[in-house]
Amino acid sequence: MIVDEELADALKRMPKVELHHHIEGAAPPAFVRGLAQEKGLDLSNIFDAQGAYDYADFLQFLDIYEQAVRPLTSPEDYARLTRAVLEEAAEENVVYLETFVSPAFCGGGDVAAWKEYLHAIREAANGLPEVVLKVVVTAVRHFGPDAAKRSAVCAQESVGDFVVGFGMGGDENAGEVRDFTYAFDAAREAGLHLTNHAGEWAGPLSVRDSIEHLKVERIGHGVRAIEDPKLVEYLAASGVVLEVCPQSNVSLGVYPSTAAHPIAKLREAGVRVTVSTDDPPFFHTDMTHEYMELARAFGWGLEEARALNRAAAEAAFCDAGTRADLIKRLEKTDA
Repeated sequence: MIVDEELADALKRMPKVELHHHIEGAAPPAFVRGLAQEKGLDLSNIFDAQGAYDYADFLQFLDIYEQAVRPLTSPEDYARLTRAVLEEAAEENVVYLETFVSPAFCGGGDVAAWKEYLHAIREAANGLPEVVLKVVVTAVRHFGPDAAKRSAVCAQESVGDFVVGFGMGGDENAGEVRDFTYAFDAAREAGLHLTNHAGEWAGPLSVRDSIEHLKVERIGHGVRAIEDPKLVEYLAASGVVLEVCPQSNVSLGVYPSTAAHPIAKLREAGVRVTVSTDDPPFFHTDMTHEYMELARAFGWGLEEARALNRAAAEAAFCDAGTRADLIKRLEKTDA
């Protein structure tokens, strides 16, 4: 199916809600190159001949990601990054965005430094009010449980209307899920909502373990739950939400194509799924492109896209007032 121009334009104009997004992973390559040049860093090895991020597999992607973070060494750098990222989000009419930010990259887990970075990010976000930005404090799994505990302490010390959640990304096969229970318990006790990357590179058991040991409300990716029919039934019955990033999964080789992606089967089974970009420039995507590819693969149109956005708004970690305003805005466009 070829998406016609009228649908493409309507998808572009549609207000969008994004829940699974890494702030560093959204850094435009030109931004990273420019910042590296300012600081005398040679990062030419992380780009291909066309200037895009260059990686061959998931582990190399993680390495390139962490190299791209190297020029980001101050709160002002993160303020500039936030402005660049939100400007691109606004272009796609993203009206609400939850982004993963790691204290490991913002001050090395030191609470005072973390608060300075967070303040800079918030001040920059205030300059682009068309996108409501919220932060999900994120531990990096392959940095280990002790680093996750430090991230949880930073989360505890900054919980509020801007910092709304706690989660974990990185290499899903590093350590055991239960190793990170302390960090998630601490974040929950502070009143934060919880999510965890699982069911992408690890199988459906990682989704089960995240729910059982970490007691999360949402799962980042979670698509390999499709391999366990009983888990799919549980997800549908429990209402645990999957933050699905189709083009990320295709670009990294989890699935060979959008048509082979299980998002449609999960949705048909009653699982609450949402759509996000993950690390948009790494995967040559944006929110409009995500919906266009789903339209091509599954014949979905505006009705399905709006329903997925509504599901994302309902699953957002924001306060009730922000959610009500967001849903009202989505409904106004549906009329």
